[in-house]
Amino acid sequence: MGEVDPAFILEPEHRPRISYIEGKGVPLIDLSPILSSNNVSAIEFEGLVKDVGDACKEWGFFQVINHGVPLEKREKIDDASRKFFAQSLEEKRKEPTILPASLEPDDNEVTEFNNQCPEYPPGLRFYGFFKDQTSFIRLNHYPPCPTPELALGVGRHKDGAVLTIVAQDDVGGLEVKRKTDGEWVRVKPTPDAYIINVGDTMQVWSNDRYESVEHRVMVNSERERFSVPFFLHTAHYTMVKPLEELINNQNPAKYRPFNWGKFIANRKCSNFQKLNVENLQIYHFKISE
Repeated sequence: MGEVDPAFILEPEHRPRISYIEGKGVPLIDLSPILSSNNVSAIEFEGLVKDVGDACKEWGFFQVINHGVPLEKREKIDDASRKFFAQSLEEKRKEPTILPASLEPDDNEVTEFNNQCPEYPPGLRFYGFFKDQTSFIRLNHYPPCPTPELALGVGRHKDGAVLTIVAQDDVGGLEVKRKTDGEWVRVKPTPDAYIINVGDTMQVWSNDRYESVEHRVMVNSERERFSVPFFLHTAHYTMVKPLEELINNQNPAKYRPFNWGKFIANRKCSNFQKLNVENLQIYHFKISE
């Protein structure tokens, strides 16, 4: 496997522990009551809504099973992902999504970012169904790492999305920072489940009712790992702010509005870099109390 590039080695205070706490508390929600019947009772529906709401408030993460997504669909994208990563770097860099060209509020120029929809395999193309929004699917491949105690597959971060939906393989590695004590806990792979987590946009919309939670990805010294996250985003011209129906005198808005396109453009310019300063976060838009 060779040596690890020094660029991937973390500062001592951020290095992971090889032993880990398995996140048994991360909620596992069964959607079959509302998918298997045309006559869902109000009690069943309200119970499911409460379970999802509690999971968002207490963890910011949960898994869903019996979700109705055919297994062959999952297997198809898993196969396409493996074929994509087996290609040469030149082939993987072939194709655009549109975002603001700069961070200046009055600059309306847009630019293209490439390699958002690979040419091969053709099963990864989505035929333009998502006009104007900036959602995307990311194919993640984590090769075996000889020194998993020094590096991470993805460093600690919060998602800027409304929601993130993740399909992970049986290797595992996703860790969530538990809100109650700040410990990192592993999300145990559950067959045919999808992991869902709250993103920054949802945190602002909910006026902090649902919090976007830090998470990271561990690497494995023996096995490669694949995951497929889908990031649900709004159109680039959306102004993100707390929802009006959640705001009142007792619960005033905690964030000032910000343009989603400008926010994500800033992230694009700084993601995957080791910066001396923190990149733009939603708390930079927090209203001082």
